[in-house]
Amino acid sequence: MRPADLAREHGLSTQAVRNYERDGFLPPAERTSSGYRIYTALHAAALRSFLALVPAYGHALAGLVMTALHADRQDEALTAIDRGHAQLLRDRETLAAVRRAVDHLSTAQEFVEVHETFPRPQSGSQSGLPRGPLSIGELAHRLGLSPATLRTWEAAGILAPPRDRATSHRLYHPGDTRDAELAHLLRRGGYPLAHIASVVQQIRTAGGTARLTEALDGWQHRLTARGRAMLTAAARLDAYLSLSAEPPGGPAC
Repeated sequence: MRPADLAREHGLSTQAVRNYERDGFLPPAERTSSGYRIYTALHAAALRSFLALVPAYGHALAGLVMTALHADRQDEALTAIDRGHAQLLRDRETLAAVRRAVDHLSTAQEFVEVHETFPRPQSGSQSGLPRGPLSIGELAHRLGLSPATLRTWEAAGILAPPRDRATSHRLYHPGDTRDAELAHLLRRGGYPLAHIASVVQQIRTAGGTARLTEALDGWQHRLTARGRAMLTAAARLDAYLSLSAEPPGGPAC
């Protein structure tokens, strides 16, 4: 087989195939007396494996797997694949945790809307979300927390109140108060600070839970696609390893 024969199957350039061999993603090719590369079914299987590994694990890890295999370091290649599967599992668990938190946030937003319509009696406040900024002591009193707790939330990235230029005191504007209300509900739901910080930040970025839910759906689709790509890559790689284990001239009788 010529480089063009391998390239044609995947819509690649012949130079790309030569580069993949140079980088160790394909086994070394023999040469004709005139210097032309000779590719075989083994090279075709290696190229299919590499190209299947890329969408499953990324270009860098796909290259690491193939170069490790061609350097007779099969356990290193398989360990790299194991890490990819472990990362996918962590991503799935994180997505599930964020989805659960978003469910709480939806309830939290309803909670805030109720406060805006039916404000709870409270000294120094005439509405659910105050119109002006609150001090850290006022917000802590509003939530029934200590100022130290709010400072801990700030250190965790959940809250980011601006400072008064003259006094350097924290000022909690209505948006900051809303974030504190949501964080308080999530915290009561048992969520760790790191997850709360991530979700509150995504709420700020997305502009609401509806748009965040759409983003999470897209994330779910990408994880599913990656999982399917891993299955395809496993099949291609197994076929390549089986072929490379055959003795020259074909399978033994």
